[in-house]
Amino acid sequence: MPRAVDGTRRKDRRKKILDQAKGYYGRRSTNHRVAKDAVAKAGQYAYRGRKEKKRDFRKLWIARISAAVRPEGLNYSQFMHGLKMANIDLNRKALSNMAIEDKNAFSLLVQEVKKVLA
Repeated sequence: MPRAVDGTRRKDRRKKILDQAKGYYGRRSTNHRVAKDAVAKAGQYAYRGRKEKKRDFRKLWIARISAAVRPEGLNYSQFMHGLKMANIDLNRKALSNMAIEDKNAFSLLVQEVKKVLA
């Protein structure tokens, strides 16, 4: 009976790694030993990046809101405090979007906050 030398499981495992490493530079895309480490590291970066993306977008929304309320004579923290006092529940993404796309509605919101703070 012939002896099985190189099973398909081993080849499939290696092929999966090399498929994931497609497009990498140099031996990282062709050599299994090097590609294995590169794919593992890329997975770590991807996992971390998914967490960082949430932080980055929140920072962006806060910067946009802050820039929109400064000409109205408020700063970001005063504006957010006024929204809470006025029982206006809008998230930062919606507020940021409103500040960019619907300036009139945003200025009405700022006037409402100013009334509450006064």
